[in-house]
Amino acid sequence: MATTTSLTPPDQHREPPPRLGGVLWWALCAAAALGLAVCSSLGPHRVWGAAAAFGYLAAALVAARGRSARTAETVALAGAVALPLLWLLAVDRAQLEVRVVARSAALLLAEGTPYVHRPWVPEDFNPYLPGMSVFGLPEALAGPGPLTDPRLWMGAAFLGALAPALPAGSRSVPLRWIAACPLVALPLAVVGVDLPVAGLMCLGLALAGRGRAGAAGLALGAAAALKWTAWPAIPVVLALMSASSRSGGRAAGGAVVRSGGREAGGAVVRSGGREAGGAVVRSGGREAGGAVVRSDGQEAGWAVVRSRGREARCAVVRSDGREAGRAASRCGLVALLTAALLVLPAALRDPGAFRAHVVDFPLGLTDAVSSAASPFPGHLLATHVPGGRTLALLLLGAGALLLALSLLVRPPATAADAAVRLALGLLLATAFMPASRFGYLVYPLVLVAWAAIRQEPGHALLRRVRESAPR
Repeated sequence: MATTTSLTPPDQHREPPPRLGGVLWWALCAAAALGLAVCSSLGPHRVWGAAAAFGYLAAALVAARGRSARTAETVALAGAVALPLLWLLAVDRAQLEVRVVARSAALLLAEGTPYVHRPWVPEDFNPYLPGMSVFGLPEALAGPGPLTDPRLWMGAAFLGALAPALPAGSRSVPLRWIAACPLVALPLAVVGVDLPVAGLMCLGLALAGRGRAGAAGLALGAAAALKWTAWPAIPVVLALMSASSRSGGRAAGGAVVRSGGREAGGAVVRSGGREAGGAVVRSGGREAGGAVVRSDGQEAGWAVVRSRGREARCAVVRSDGREAGRAASRCGLVALLTAALLVLPAALRDPGAFRAHVVDFPLGLTDAVSSAASPFPGHLLATHVPGGRTLALLLLGAGALLLALSLLVRPPATAADAAVRLALGLLLATAFMPASRFGYLVYPLVLVAWAAIRQEPGHALLRRVRESAPR
C-alpha cells in the first residue's frame, strides 16, 4: 500500500531550487558583455559592456537565490538597458548611427532630402532609407537633449510594434526577455537603428497570420521605408498568404477555431462538435457574432468566428481561396505603395545622392569604407581575397535566390514558419554582405524569438528555442 508523507512546516516554506537555465543564461550574458567592454574600440560599447556585465551578473545571483524569473529579468534590464542608456544620454555619447539619423532629419527639413549631396568620408554617408529620418525629427525640431535623442524614439517604436505582435494576455514576459537579451539591449542603449525594422517585420507577420492584409501591408511598407533589410519580409509574407489561399478553408496563419472559441492547432472549424463543410460560423445553433452564414453552411466572405459572444483568438476563416489570394495581392500592393510614398519623394529629389548613400556605400562600391567590418565571410572575402567583393555579392545573390526558391517550392504554412524562413534569409545576408556587423544578428534573433513565443506546434527548431529559453 502506498504511503504519503505530509510536508512539515519547514518543507512548506522552503525556497524553490534555483533554475539552472536562468543562472547559466545570465552568466553567459555577463561574460559576453564583459568581453565587449574589454575588446571593443568604441566608447559607447565599452560603457554598455561594463554596465551590462554588472546587471547580468546581478541577475544571475538573483536567479541562483531562487527568485522569480521576472525579478531576474528586471534586474538585467536595469543594468543592461536603463543604466547605460541614462549615462550615455547624460554625457551626450552615442554611436555614429544616432548622429547620422539626427543629421538626416535636419537635412530633410532644410533641403527635402536626408542625404549629403557630395559625401566624401564615411561620416558623411547615410545608408538608411528616407523613413529612418523620422526618428531624428524630435531633435531637429526641438534641439538636442535627452528626450529628443533618436535612440529613445527608435526603442519606443520597436517595443510599440513588437507588443501587439505578441499573443494577447502574455506580452510583458516575452518583451522583458527579448529586451534584456544582449543583442537587443546593446542597440537599445547605444544605437537602435535596426530595432524598429525588426519590430515592424514581426508586426507585419502577425497581422498577416491574422488575415489582416491591409494592416500587414502598412506595417511591412513602413519597415521597408527604413532599411533595405526589411524588403525580404514582403515576399515571405506574400508567400504565406498565397499558401493559405491554396489551402481552401483553412484559417489564416494555421489557426483553427473550435466552437468553444479557443484556438486549436489545425485548420478545421467545427460547430456543435461536427466538422463544418468550409467555414461554418455557428454556436449553439445561433449565428456567431455577426458573421454572415449561408444556409449551405458556407461562410459568406470573411468573418471572425465567435462562440458565446467571444472572438476566437486571432482566427479569421476564409470562404474560398480566391478571396485569400486577393488578400495577398492587397497586402503586397499596400506595402509597395506605403514604401514608395515614404521613399520616392526624397529619392527623386537627388537620385545621384540617393544611390551613393543607400546602394553604393553599403555594397562597398565607394571610395569611403564603411565602418561595418565584422569578420563575417562576406567581409573577409572582400578584404583579403582578390575579386572577393564580387564573390561576396554573388554569394549574397545566391542566398536571395535560395530563399525565393524555398518560398516557391515549400511556402510557409504559418506565421511562425514565415518568421523562421525570413530569419534564415537575413542570416545568410548578414554573413555574405561585404560590409556587415554583428548587430545585424538582431533580426534573426527577434524573428525566431517571436516565432517561438507564438508556440505554434510542429516546428522542431521552435520547440528547441522554447525549451532552451530561461524560465
